[in-house]
Amino acid sequence: MFRSLLAFLCLLLLPPAAAVAQAPVVTATSPDGALVLTVTTDQDARAVWSLTRQGKPLIGTSGLGFILTDGLNMVRGWTLLGSETAAVDQTWEQPWGERRFVRDHHRELLVRFRQADNQGGRLMNVRFRLFDDGIGFRYELPLQPGLQTARIADELSEFAIVPRGTAWWVTGLEWNREEQVYQRSPIDAVATAQTPLTMRLDDGTHLAFHEAALVDYAGMYLKRIEGQTFRSTLAPSSQGARVVRELPFATPWRTVRIAGNAAGLVESDLELNLNEPNRIGDVSWFKPMKYIGIWWGMIRGDWTWAEGPRHGATTERAKAYIDFAARNGFGGLLIEGWNKGWNGDWLGHGDAFRFFEATPDFDLKAVTDYARQKGVQLIGHHETGGDIANYEAQLEAAMALYQARGVPAVKTGYVAHIGGIVAPGERPGETRMEYHEGQRMVQHHLKVVETAARYRIAVNPHEPVKDTGLRRTWPNWVAREGARGMEYNAWGQFANGPDHEPTLVYTRMLSGPMDFTPGVLSLEGHDHAPLASTLAKQLGLYLALYSPIQMAADFIENLAAHPRELAFIRQVPADWAESHLIAGEVGDYAIFARKDRRSADWYVGGVNDATARTVDLALDVLEAGKTYTATIYKDGEGATYLTDARHRIAYETRTVRKGDRIAVALAPGGGVAIRLAPTR
Repeated sequence: MFRSLLAFLCLLLLPPAAAVAQAPVVTATSPDGALVLTVTTDQDARAVWSLTRQGKPLIGTSGLGFILTDGLNMVRGWTLLGSETAAVDQTWEQPWGERRFVRDHHRELLVRFRQADNQGGRLMNVRFRLFDDGIGFRYELPLQPGLQTARIADELSEFAIVPRGTAWWVTGLEWNREEQVYQRSPIDAVATAQTPLTMRLDDGTHLAFHEAALVDYAGMYLKRIEGQTFRSTLAPSSQGARVVRELPFATPWRTVRIAGNAAGLVESDLELNLNEPNRIGDVSWFKPMKYIGIWWGMIRGDWTWAEGPRHGATTERAKAYIDFAARNGFGGLLIEGWNKGWNGDWLGHGDAFRFFEATPDFDLKAVTDYARQKGVQLIGHHETGGDIANYEAQLEAAMALYQARGVPAVKTGYVAHIGGIVAPGERPGETRMEYHEGQRMVQHHLKVVETAARYRIAVNPHEPVKDTGLRRTWPNWVAREGARGMEYNAWGQFANGPDHEPTLVYTRMLSGPMDFTPGVLSLEGHDHAPLASTLAKQLGLYLALYSPIQMAADFIENLAAHPRELAFIRQVPADWAESHLIAGEVGDYAIFARKDRRSADWYVGGVNDATARTVDLALDVLEAGKTYTATIYKDGEGATYLTDARHRIAYETRTVRKGDRIAVALAPGGGVAIRLAPTR
């Protein structure tokens, strides 16, 4: 009895169990203090993180870790060993881009974890960087005994979003990759989404989830697992493990842009700042440009890529297009279908393509010589049909040919259903099937970009791996497709709706430049199918959807038939000193102000959805004390994408100063474009 009473009294004197087992907690804040990060382990010994904004929960307790194919999962049994902090505030210069100078201002927290021996005893570091406009984190697996090679079945990065809200997204891992119409839904109705995944919370906070520095790793999608909690999942591989890496290595960054409004979301440079600096050095040989192409005729079905009586890429047609480009100040001409391999069914069957052999009716030397005399550069084209085994075998010779012929840029293509990439196998002649954003394709795209850089060639891939800011490290990676572009407007019932482009601004465009190919001034696709666009919107696209290579996609006859619009396309730059979203809401409309990098001119313009609206544009970006001549291209009276009134456009010229405002009526499916030149 006495012993029992003594034991009971001793238990009363012990500290609470929760206090004994309390896990270490580390925190960090953004430079402005608005974002507060907490990292710890939970009651199941999982590594977890959470985030508050202005004192309110934003990302709730969210797990970290991996599933391996050949060992215990790296999920439980973690102990937080310690942490380190750092801070950076620097500015770096882009050789080309939406803005010339980018500020990198962040605070860093490196957290070191160790797993219990009975769970595998692995070491895992997680590096967080907090910016005023978001957060990024990545895993770093150091050298360690017992784990020389990581074979990752999947990654388990979680994002438990606390406030309710709305999401704009496309489904991940679908047959047509990212080329889908964007869905708008409550956050808790999202399934598996491609990134960037954009959200507007009920309190007005804007979020965009993506990744940065995707190198030698599989692309990430976000899968909703319950409520508003999402978990990463990686693109599959034919090899079982979705990622195989030798230690030590770091994963790509998992990023969340965070802003109080749409402009803050769009103007963030978060992903660029999480990439490594320029590895090429001087890239002055790449000149941002506008170009035309022997392309729209094939997309519409007037011409063919394949050889025959309707073959598009002939020497005669190329010279005619070069003449037009030279007369109208276009720097480049894209020619598709010039090489052998287009005959037959090439979609997903690209083994017949020859990247240094021209068709009989196309003389590459004669065309490039003629272009050089006229001051025009050819943009090359390498369609692979998804067969990278065939392309990689010819890659070096193909790039050498382009360099020898003075071709400074190449558009590559990977037209195949998702999972339909034909990649080299382990033995000569053997192939295997891969996903467009699997680790093998991520390796392939970087191989193409690195090879092209050695030959001073810029790369613009279509059907690409998504952009994750690697243009900072490899600035010859100038644009990509990766969404439904203008080509869908040539296909009648598949055409993009009027809200497509104002949605792209806040979704796909957050990842980087897109080769959307604007400038179809005829507003017609195949068999006269109408575009969901006014004429003014076609001009506004040059301000809304950024790329350092901007196409005027229409037939040259249609471009010539619109001399005033063609004059604007000639003038509008493809390289900017500054860019600001001065009016807009996600999915509704977007109006930018952009300053020419090579002059004092400003350009203002953008695109609208199906709802007519009037926007009051403040010209606060202009330099004080100067007057500017504003040349305005706007929707005409009664313009709408729904009828032939889509062709109505109005012109206006006025003098403006800093602080003035311009009220612009945007038609359904409409847009606006304004050139602001200092008055002499």
